[in-house]
Amino acid sequence: MKIRNTHILVTGANRGIGLALANAFAKRGAHVHAQVRTANRQLALELKSSGAASVKIWVADLGDKACVEKFLAELKNEKIDILVNNAGQLTGGLLEEQPIQEIYSMFQVNLLALVQLTQGLLPGMLSRGKGKIVNNASVSAVMHFPCASTYAASKAAVLAFSNCLQAELAGSGVDTLCLLTPGIETRMFREIEVKYGKNLDVPKDSIQPDAYAELVCAAIEKDLPILKPSGSTGIALQVAQHLPGLFRRAAGKGFRRETKA
Repeated sequence: MKIRNTHILVTGANRGIGLALANAFAKRGAHVHAQVRTANRQLALELKSSGAASVKIWVADLGDKACVEKFLAELKNEKIDILVNNAGQLTGGLLEEQPIQEIYSMFQVNLLALVQLTQGLLPGMLSRGKGKIVNNASVSAVMHFPCASTYAASKAAVLAFSNCLQAELAGSGVDTLCLLTPGIETRMFREIEVKYGKNLDVPKDSIQPDAYAELVCAAIEKDLPILKPSGSTGIALQVAQHLPGLFRRAAGKGFRRETKA
């Protein structure tokens, strides 16, 4: 699907992968709709200077179901061609030590808001006979490390949702792209060490957000159904998919229930 002159909504566009994607779409001449939690005038100026055909900043808290409903009502008259469900939260650590409210909040943002936004915007795409749903599922959807129980569960659900939706949309002119995102050098990636590090030797491999955004743009333009990582992460992903027992043993070697002294 082409990017130039299309209307693209990116959630979580204020930083990290979302910001990189918004800029990449702007450089390709898209009409960029950026969802953020707090108003950001500078973001609009940045995206416009990057080449966006137009920019709209939408302020919405995806951690609140009622706010998502209000956001969809505000989008009622917008013809969104591509929805990029990127916004996310991270949980981690031993399950019994994770605050339950953080778990609920993470599932709301990572999964429930994603489903709600997709359900709300999909009818318009179907009526126009074109559109794309891009879901950020993470390699954690397949690579199940200790200390990632709740986060990985949310991302595995996103992958399953994307796969089922892809089958439902066959022949409709609307399709899906699921991102099995590897480690990206963002604030969330740096939080992994904080949340997991006392019990797990955390992999340090990562790539820059701008570089990943280029890969996502290429996948959109090629109408790929899934974007997998390359290199060592790609190999580990294949092992996790096809030899889960081997992956589980390898991942467990860096895990300790007792914390570091």
